[in-house]
Amino acid sequence: MTSSALRGKSVAVPQQKLHWEDFEPGAVAVYGPRLVTREEIVAFAAEFDPQPMHLDETAASATLLGGLGASGWHACSLLMRLIADGFVLNSSSMGAPGVDEVNWLKPLRPGARIRLRATVLETRASNSKPAVGLVKFKFEMIDEADAVIMRQVNTLMMGRRAPGGTP
Repeated sequence: MTSSALRGKSVAVPQQKLHWEDFEPGAVAVYGPRLVTREEIVAFAAEFDPQPMHLDETAASATLLGGLGASGWHACSLLMRLIADGFVLNSSSMGAPGVDEVNWLKPLRPGARIRLRATVLETRASNSKPAVGLVKFKFEMIDEADAVIMRQVNTLMMGRRAPGGTP
């Protein structure tokens, strides 16, 4: 919500939802930050990915990660949270048909302050559903030094303001 002055009073005015037409190829937005804690890394791993490199510092030091790191699936979940808070919950999102690519490039460590960089790669109207537009994104989880921890490429289905109209 944003506030607006109406006859000298502050009134909450709902933000307009984002639609397919609001996304331009080449546009970049950054969302976050979010602190990742040791406790959440271990809790996620204990529940969903109980491998030693995600549960215990000593065991993790003997793995390829060289220390405690979040599960890649935990990183994907955090990325989704940043997307949701960043724009999806204020959009006409209709979900996604899938994920084209996921790359885990660097361990996600306890204490990392992550952000999400979202780049619009392309947009196109759906051929079969006139009320739907497709937005292909490159999502990058980045740390404090702007190093890319993980990359995900996928397409979101977004509602259109003018179904079947010209973009």
